Amino acid sequence: MSNMKWFPSRFNAISQTESGELILYNSYTGAIVAVTAEEKKDVLQALKRSGIDRELSPVEKTLAECGFLVPEHANEEKRAQFLHQTLHRTDAMHLIVLPTEACNFRCTYCYQDFSRGKMSRNVVNGLKHFLKNKIPRLEHLTVSWFGGEPLLAYDVIEELSEAIVEWTDRHGVTYQAEMSTNGYFLSKQTLQNLLKYKVNRFMVTLDGSKDVHDARRALANQGSTYETIIHHLLDIQTLDDSFEIYIRINFDEDNLAHIPRFLEELAGYFAGDSRFQIFCRPVGKWGGTNDENLPICDHRTAETKIWEFTEFGIHRGLNMSSIIESMLMPTGAVCYAAKPHSFVIGANGQLYKCTCFLHEEYNHVGRLHDDGTMEVDFDKLALWVTSGEEQDGHCQACFFRPACQGNHCPMYRIRKGQRPCPYEKRKIKQVLRLIHAQQSKTKQQ
Repeated sequence: MSNMKWFPSRFNAISQTESGELILYNSYTGAIVAVTAEEKKDVLQALKRSGIDRELSPVEKTLAECGFLVPEHANEEKRAQFLHQTLHRTDAMHLIVLPTEACNFRCTYCYQDFSRGKMSRNVVNGLKHFLKNKIPRLEHLTVSWFGGEPLLAYDVIEELSEAIVEWTDRHGVTYQAEMSTNGYFLSKQTLQNLLKYKVNRFMVTLDGSKDVHDARRALANQGSTYETIIHHLLDIQTLDDSFEIYIRINFDEDNLAHIPRFLEELAGYFAGDSRFQIFCRPVGKWGGTNDENLPICDHRTAETKIWEFTEFGIHRGLNMSSIIESMLMPTGAVCYAAKPHSFVIGANGQLYKCTCFLHEEYNHVGRLHDDGTMEVDFDKLALWVTSGEEQDGHCQACFFRPACQGNHCPMYRIRKGQRPCPYEKRKIKQVLRLIHAQQSKTKQQ
């Protein structure tokens, strides 16, 4: 090592806390490190582009171990290309299953039309046949329950989950499951039942305090929903079980001013309970008939408010969603739709790559048949999985390349012809400060 020259990695990002501590991040290794004031000068010196051509000091050795320093012969371009190939592994699969496409809510910004209801018996049987044949050839399976409102078809979820848990246990396949739900039927008992089926991560949307939320996310008969959801969440909080509930807060110009007050309210309920985590995101035009009438925020406002609201919540004792930090890990910001072995299974057996724009023909990539065979249009599939860094020189040169690989949202690239940079990359310095703040708060608890 004494004859080797070391240089800073091209995948580094550096931020700084208000107190002057450095926060280092490397998107290839996923390392996030806080540097004390005492070490700051040495670290900055080590990360100069001129490099180091002597024996590394203890601090510099740590930087090398974490990937912030790389040897001069390292080909980081090839490393990134190899990392991209790991997405094509055939022993891992992610299925987003729509047990029903019906919903009991009529949210103002929803893009679905609810023309299809509960998953038919033929499709349920076909999916069971598919999984029974596929699981023995896998190392890992992830299932995301989606809808519509998936809990309207709890019996389908239960039937499929019982089979999946049995088969994955029998064949030694690691299995994890998650659910996006409006929360209206997520009672404490229902959550406990789902935990038995390894469903332990939930996305539940609350767009503000009662009046604001109910105006945006009402029942189909216009009835209120807020109090029922909050009652369920507070009841769930009395459990000792391990789970994560991401409270998603969708914002646009209509509820923007109400979010800080709402975060104060949430802090009164969930501050200090790391199982309940906030995830703030702007409303977008996701393919619904009402798209042109939505009061969406402009890009600058959206990017600013995501992190402004998140920081506001952290300072009041709420936890930031673990999704944020996972986005910074190698391949962590690659959309499921860009992964070859990830499919959305509609209630009628239609295969999609994306849960948005369900009526677009290029999103119809195949069909699941009653006998469990999966028919895939590989030309359409290629449109989704080869549209990122392979064709974009800016993505190839980006410090965030190992994390998102130019494919944070292939739908955006297909529709707009523009690169879909994730919010985390655009505001990386602020995101690193928030991760550091959250980690510091956790240590103090």
